[in-house]
Amino acid sequence: QVQVEESGGGLVQPGGSLRLSCVVSGTISSLNRVNWFRQAPGNQRELVAIISEDGEQYYSEFVKGRFTISRDNARNTVYLQMNSLKPDDTAVYYCNPEVRRGGPLQFSEHFWGRGTQVTVSS
Repeated sequence: QVQVEESGGGLVQPGGSLRLSCVVSGTISSLNRVNWFRQAPGNQRELVAIISEDGEQYYSEFVKGRFTISRDNARNTVYLQMNSLKPDDTAVYYCNPEVRRGGPLQFSEHFWGRGTQVTVSS
């Protein structure tokens, strides 16, 4: 089994910062690409950022320059540092890792965490 747990959400004032963590545990061979998504009430889930196994990063335009995604491969953990937060950033943030697992036959599979709530409000 593979578990994905996000943490670090909370209530913050506009202009503030939060750091989200995503810990992937269980029987896996490796942690591949990891995506962060978010979903605000009444909206569709949208991609926020991606980090590859090599550390290459992609950011959606609406967070570019404010958010930073990073990873600690030794801990199978991915972080999302969020600075200069705006009320529009209010959403549930989800971690979506791709993991490689299996026995003699290795395969890749995507998982989702339950999400962590981020609320930006004065």
